[in-house]
Amino acid sequence: MGAENRIAERKNIETIEVIDITSLTSYIIIAKKAQIMNASTSGFLMQIKRIDFEIDELKNNINIDTLLNEKIVLFLPQMNLDLEGLITRTKHLGKGVFEVAAQFSANVPEYWKECLIDLLPEPGELSDDED
Repeated sequence: MGAENRIAERKNIETIEVIDITSLTSYIIIAKKAQIMNASTSGFLMQIKRIDFEIDELKNNINIDTLLNEKIVLFLPQMNLDLEGLITRTKHLGKGVFEVAAQFSANVPEYWKECLIDLLPEPGELSDDED
């Protein structure tokens, strides 16, 4: 039984703040905040700083692979939206910053994911600068 691999075009987006990444298994908050760096209809890529982890085991290790296959939910305050996903990859980037990739939950309809990606702001779109 192989996992279906799809290559979906990633959208270069304005960094989206995320709060309360929570395990759907234990309902424990994994990290209090993170940033979504890019997204596609298959999933999203986040960066989490070591200091934002709520679990000591994650704060004290370079390897956070214990999060692999963890079902999560997170909140995007800028969009007033909850997202569910499954952590598929983790990587320590250095200087206490981790990359965490998640795919959308299987129960999320394709059209909803496409609409979400369309709504995510492109770089500079959320800028407060007025010329």
